[in-house]
Amino acid sequence: MFNHYNPHEIRDRARAAFIGMAIGDALGATVEFMTSSEIAAKYGTFKEIIGGGWLRLKPGQVTDDTQMALCIARAVISSQTWSLEAIAANFAAWLKSRPVDCGDTCRKGIRAYMLNGTLETPPNEWDAGNGAAMRMLPVALYSLPDRELLRKYALEQAHLTHNNPVSDAACLCLGEMLHLAICGAEKNRLRRQADGLAARFPTFAFEPYRGLASGYVVDTMQTVFHWFFRGRSFEECLVGTVNQGADADTTGAICGMLAGAYHGMEGIPQRWLKKMDRAVIAEIETVTERLVAASPAGRGY
Repeated sequence: MFNHYNPHEIRDRARAAFIGMAIGDALGATVEFMTSSEIAAKYGTFKEIIGGGWLRLKPGQVTDDTQMALCIARAVISSQTWSLEAIAANFAAWLKSRPVDCGDTCRKGIRAYMLNGTLETPPNEWDAGNGAAMRMLPVALYSLPDRELLRKYALEQAHLTHNNPVSDAACLCLGEMLHLAICGAEKNRLRRQADGLAARFPTFAFEPYRGLASGYVVDTMQTVFHWFFRGRSFEECLVGTVNQGADADTTGAICGMLAGAYHGMEGIPQRWLKKMDRAVIAEIETVTERLVAASPAGRGY
């Protein structure tokens, strides 16, 4: 299906998506839980990776967004197949390692697996946080460009912790947008995907933008869509997003994966890349290459 695409370009965009996610996570973590007016009063426009924040991070250190995505990537690569058990086991090992942060819904789902071996949390109308969407990138890479595989993997990984139709819809839309962007689609094609989500679930409509950027997946996706479609560069997309504050590490991570996939490696500012945790970037480089190689697109090259 995608044989006419340049394999080198797909790998470049996939790398930029994963590195972009980590950069958005590290940038946004500094201003997480601040309001946009507090950020403006303290920094003017916040646009440097300096660490700190409520988690007291080192500059370039990532949080649960990137770490949980890496848990999925490692599970797929070590199993050489899609294994929900391997993903859940990696989440459990990660939680036991006392990570800097873990959202309540993620923690609850991982603990249910640790106690009972549960691989699907029961449906819950309150579990509409952004914790399943934030770790969608390895799912998108491994299923590229197969929409049916994407749907299967997205919902299975989501339901480990978040079994909610609004969360599911966000995960699927984001995954489809990542597929399109990695394969070189134009922004108006990505916009149709976002508008389709808002048509099915009007709560996701992001015009006019309400300025909310909480951990509720609707607020998260509205913020990401607003700034991704407005921004003319990777930096513009990301700076707009994280300066909304609130759940800025996750809005930053999700916008970073989309903007990275769209703008490619050359769009990512070197000053940000140089600030990142080198071990994390090295692992991202390795897992991205292997996920894409193992995907239907990679096997078709």
